[in-house]
Amino acid sequence: MLVIMKNDATQEQIQTVIQYIESLGYRGIPMPGAQRTAICIIGNQGPVEDSHILSLPGVKETLRVTKPYKLVSRETHPQPSVIKIGEVTIGSDEPVIIAGPCAVESEEQALKTALLVRNYGVKIFRGGAYKLRTSPYSFQGLGKQGLKILDKVRQETGLLIITEATDHENLGIVEQYADIIQIGARNMQNYSLLRRAGQSNKPILLKRGFAATIEELLMSAEYIMSEGNHQIILCERGIRTFSDNTRNTLDLSAIPSIKELSHLPVIVDPSHAAGKREYVIPLARGALAVGADGLMVEVHCDPANALSDGRQSLYPEQFHKLMLEISRFYPIRCN
Repeated sequence: MLVIMKNDATQEQIQTVIQYIESLGYRGIPMPGAQRTAICIIGNQGPVEDSHILSLPGVKETLRVTKPYKLVSRETHPQPSVIKIGEVTIGSDEPVIIAGPCAVESEEQALKTALLVRNYGVKIFRGGAYKLRTSPYSFQGLGKQGLKILDKVRQETGLLIITEATDHENLGIVEQYADIIQIGARNMQNYSLLRRAGQSNKPILLKRGFAATIEELLMSAEYIMSEGNHQIILCERGIRTFSDNTRNTLDLSAIPSIKELSHLPVIVDPSHAAGKREYVIPLARGALAVGADGLMVEVHCDPANALSDGRQSLYPEQFHKLMLEISRFYPIRCN
């Protein structure tokens, strides 16, 4: 249920409603809007009796929420959410471009790639310090050393940093170094990790699992938001289908579908969807055409010798071509 307060409701009246909701054994989450505050009731397993709530001072009306996810739903938050990190906004009219290698391999590799993508207009650098790999024998990342390299990248380039936290043990330290924390596809339904991410004050980028429905993705986002962190960015990165000509199948229909159901911004990772660099640019074009709020693209200064996902990483000249194409339609500076 959503409790809609009057335009002139005071903070004291809002707090009184929240206290009454908590007396029923539920939680009341205030959601300030442009004109009035709404209070979302969560924790109830069925309909909430609203007769007394409607009698409280400052209450205008109550609305039933039909979706199992409440906080991330358009029903409770009709306007699109915009995530602001420094001078970067995600969810605005201009798409955000996140780029960098799959994994941080060395200081030289990270800095070289970071300077390259910054020159082409990128403001957020991606690079994995901790890597979840299918094979235990594959490169697992540099760990804390990789985070320190990312910190140096930030200091020398001014780029924001996004990197993945893979479990409870490293989320705390990732939190110290990252501007945005990524929760990967394999952890989309790691609910204890999602709750811990919800207690962070850093924005969370949540990737869709490769066999997850849209509702399952939104319910995972609800786990994060229910813990108090409303800075959530969703990422479509392809799902597993019968097709075997690409690594995954990019579900472009997910972008307008999610935007219809949720107020959260949605970006697309065409690199993990394709698994082949020659498909990344066409898929990126398609993602922006259907309304994605940004792209996360793997770029490497030397893809042929990459320790992780080299086959899907763009060469510098390919990434330059992509950014030039994007700059034709959006005010992105690309040298």
